[in-house]
Amino acid sequence: MPSARPEAGGAAPLRADARRNREKLVETAAAAFANSGVEASLEDIARRAGVGIGTLYRHFPTREHLVEVVYRRELESLAAAAQELAADRRPDVALEEWMRRFVDYIAAKRGMANSLKILMASNASLFAEGSGVLRTAADSLLTAAADQGFIRKDIDTTDLLHALSSIYSLPSSPEWRERSDRLIGLLMDGLKAQQDRSDAADSRHPR
Repeated sequence: MPSARPEAGGAAPLRADARRNREKLVETAAAAFANSGVEASLEDIARRAGVGIGTLYRHFPTREHLVEVVYRRELESLAAAAQELAADRRPDVALEEWMRRFVDYIAAKRGMANSLKILMASNASLFAEGSGVLRTAADSLLTAAADQGFIRKDIDTTDLLHALSSIYSLPSSPEWRERSDRLIGLLMDGLKAQQDRSDAADSRHPR
């Protein structure tokens, strides 16, 4: 979730009620962008968040400002999820669940595509930072699963992220989410394939 950072321009930290409103707006906007694209109505986002449109504009003067904060929120959520899943799931299960959460990130990013292009032109460091966050999260989960023998060891983090990012290019359709979930399943099967063959060979030729 977004932290209680000062508002843009170095203003004082937000009061608790204002911070709650801001966080609710960001959460609601993320869902709206994922479901309806970046053209989702700001008035509707404000209404669903339980605030007036004036409150939205006080926190986010432009649509691009809101998009940037949502994008950062999605990255922070993915990074936090990697740590949480690693702490209480078996490594291969943690990796698969994180990849499914990555699909949520892709859904939000697809919905923000036009505004993200505008942001990329003015704030390239934002996307370099985001790439680093994703790589760190994916690498920790992939390495743990491989080191403990749950998946094959010949796949690196770049391979995994390229495979996941290909979901972004799937055509938009009512079946997009279901198709994405199936692809995650196929990807996970591929990560386990070589390890499964090795286990089968070991069972046929016990030492």
